[in-house]
Order: sequence, then structure tokens, then C-alpha cells
Amino acid sequence: MKKNRGIAISSLVLRILTLAKLLSCIGLFVTDKITLGLDGDSKVTIFSFKDVIAYRYAVAIAAIGAVYTLLQLPFAIYYAIKGKRLNGCFPEFDFYGDKLISLLLATAVGAGFAISVEFKRNVDNLADDFLDKAIIATGVLLGGNCLHGCSFSTFIHQSKQQVEDCLD
Repeated sequence: MKKNRGIAISSLVLRILTLAKLLSCIGLFVTDKITLGLDGDSKVTIFSFKDVIAYRYAVAIAAIGAVYTLLQLPFAIYYAIKGKRLNGCFPEFDFYGDKLISLLLATAVGAGFAISVEFKRNVDNLADDFLDKAIIATGVLLGGNCLHGCSFSTFIHQSKQQVEDCLD
């Protein structure tokens, strides 16, 4: 029982950290823009994450991952407190849902890094800060994907007894 409680608590902590990483990734992408100062105090945004499809994809997938993690959080809290799964009769949903979100996050990381590296190679110095921030945001998304993968692996290590409890 102590082992299950440790797994439950670690799963909860990993889900919370994943949510924090995904939300910070979204925040980094949304605030990433190139602005030019005009006369006086006025500034004009000439380029933002919305102008690059791969960055919009990364933000969308991070948002989907954050929503999924928010949906799973109450179940993880219940599991950490009670020691049994609230949605224990649906282990396939957890398994395949976690797997799907991990794969989507991985594709978003790949798209974000690929476009950033290509732009960095071919664009002048004006966009260097923009691309550096985009690379950092994609790295945070990679961290969220790794944490999500770790929380996914805690699901696999749950005891066989919990699945049998569902069947009874």
C-alpha cells in the first residue's frame, strides 16, 4: 500500500509540474514578438508566434495538453488521497489518452525546434531574440513532454490489484 501511495503522490506531482511547464510554454510563445519603435513611445509589432504555423501548432498542442492535464488532475488528487482510482474502471482511457498527448507534444516539440533552427540559419539578426525565445519556449515544451512521459510511466507501474478491484 505504501508503494502505491508513493506512486500516486509522484503521479500527482508530475501532473502538476507538467501543467506548469505547458502553461509557461504557452506564455513564452504568446509574449514572443518582434516590435519596432516608431516616433515617440509608440511601437508596432511586426512579427509574432501567430505568423509561423509551427509555433501556432506548438501553442495549440500545449493548450490541448494543459486541458488534458487539468482534466486528469482531480483523478490524480483522489488517487493520492484515497489510494484507489476514481476512474479505475477506465484504465484504457488513461493509458491511450496519456499516450496520445505524449505523441502530440513530441510532434509539437519537433515542429518548434525544426522551424526555429531553419529560421536561425536563414534570417538576419533582427529576429535572433525572437528565435531564441521560441527555442526556449520549445525547450520548456520538451520538459513538459518529458514530465508527462514520467507521469505516464507511473500509470504503468500501478498495482495489478487496482485493475482487479475494478473488475469485482
